Amino acid sequence: MADLYRKNLESERRKLWGECRLKGLKRDTPQRLRIAEIDRLLAEHSAKQQPPPVERGEG
Repeated sequence: MADLYRKNLESERRKLWGECRLKGLKRDTPQRLRIAEIDRLLAEHSAKQQPPPVERGEG
């Protein structure tokens, strides 16, 4: 199943990043701050999606 939340965040990030590159925006602009927030949200979301490690018994 498609992860629409992740796809939406990545799409918004690409759009903002393109705008920042085109306009040459500095780090403290709202667009760059939103990109940093999206990066944080993506990291949290991917951490939730990963299954816990499998514990293996000895022997």
